[in-house]
Amino acid sequence: MTYTPSELSSAKRLTQATIAAGVVAVVILFAIVLPVEYGIDRLHTGRALGLVRPAEPLDEPPVGANVDGVMTPIGSGPAVRYGAPYRVDSTAFELGPYEYLEYKYHLAEGASLLYSWEASALLIHDLHGAPDAGGGRGTEVSQDKQNRTRASGSLVAPFAGMHGWYWENPGGTPVTIRLTTAGFYTTAIETRSNRTRRTHEVEPASLPPVTGAR
Repeated sequence: MTYTPSELSSAKRLTQATIAAGVVAVVILFAIVLPVEYGIDRLHTGRALGLVRPAEPLDEPPVGANVDGVMTPIGSGPAVRYGAPYRVDSTAFELGPYEYLEYKYHLAEGASLLYSWEASALLIHDLHGAPDAGGGRGTEVSQDKQNRTRASGSLVAPFAGMHGWYWENPGGTPVTIRLTTAGFYTTAIETRSNRTRRTHEVEPASLPPVTGAR
């Protein structure tokens, strides 16, 4: 079967139009639909267009964030005291392809935090905090912003507020994160790219029983 030049030209234009429509559909999917509907912003166009952004810090500290000031350091210099035992937290998360999460603790100004975390693959990472007073979008202060697979360190809170991590999975396979911390913090809050927010209870460090004085 043979085709006339006119028929070949029409078929070529139809093929080009179909390919162009497919390309546009893929661009719209990754640039608009996935960021808006699922919080997946692989191309970072969602943030650039204002369609999606990392969760904003809490406008107010969570309930019980600093009850009676017991988590505020007392004294100055190398040795300070607190009105309650330090807390410990050990948790794990799974990030799907192109998802992000934030995990933050509330610390009083000058309170300390020790941490270690490790991921099964490279993550976009930002250790940052936002102050209680006027802690809206744009007030975050980054302490360590670098792509990593693990980190261990300590933080002395420069202000009262929520302090913690932003992790984003830039790859197409799930990533597991394991985090262990100890410090004079209270409530922990997990916020994910699908806009869900979950509060984690953190327990005081357990002390060995007193068996008697000598």
